[in-house]
Amino acid sequence: MLNTRTPEFNAALTQASEEIGLPDYYRSSVRPLFSMPLSQWPTCCGGGCEPCAQTLIAVAHRVYELSGMQLPSPDLPA
Repeated sequence: MLNTRTPEFNAALTQASEEIGLPDYYRSSVRPLFSMPLSQWPTCCGGGCEPCAQTLIAVAHRVYELSGMQLPSPDLPA
């Protein structure tokens, strides 16, 4: 599990958000994903939500890449 309160995590979250185009005021919406099993991560509902769950998940995936960590298995907390 990633510690979401470290400077390294914050740097990875900032970089991932900027790369993917997630505004900084939505970054706090990504943090909860790291304490949830992947099987519980939201999916796009097709309703035009802002931010879309797909964007939040793309940022989370990129944070894992930037942190040099693999995604956990779907039933384990991220």
